[in-house]
Amino acid sequence: MNIRPIHTEQEYEAALKAVSPLFDNEPEPGSLEGDYFEVMITLIEAYEAKQYPVDLPDPIEAIRFRMEQSGLSAADLVPAIGRQNRVYEVLNGTRALTLPMIRRLHEMFGISAESLIRAAKLA
Repeated sequence: MNIRPIHTEQEYEAALKAVSPLFDNEPEPGSLEGDYFEVMITLIEAYEAKQYPVDLPDPIEAIRFRMEQSGLSAADLVPAIGRQNRVYEVLNGTRALTLPMIRRLHEMFGISAESLIRAAKLA
C-alpha cells in the first residue's frame, strides 16, 4: 500500500480512480483492502473539504428552504419568531434574527443553528 496525502488535482483524480471500483463491491471492514478503502476515503474527503468548501446558506435562505421543504407558511413561523408582521420583516431582511429566535427556529424546525448564526446580525 502506497498511501500519501493528496496535494494536487491530479493526485485527487488518481485517488478517486483507485477507490471507484471499491464502491461497487465494498471490502470487508478491518481487512487490508477495507483499511485501504477507509484511509483513501478519509484522504479524499479531507482534500475536498480543503479545495471545495461548501459555504453555509444565508440565514434567510435556510429558513426559506425549510419552509419550502416542509410546506410551512409564514404563520407557521409565528411561534418561533413572533407576530406575523415580524416574520415578514425577518424574511424580507429588514429585521435581524435574535438569539431567542435562532434557538426556537433550530428547536422547532431543525434549521441548523450554525446556518442561522453564520451571517445573522443579532439584534
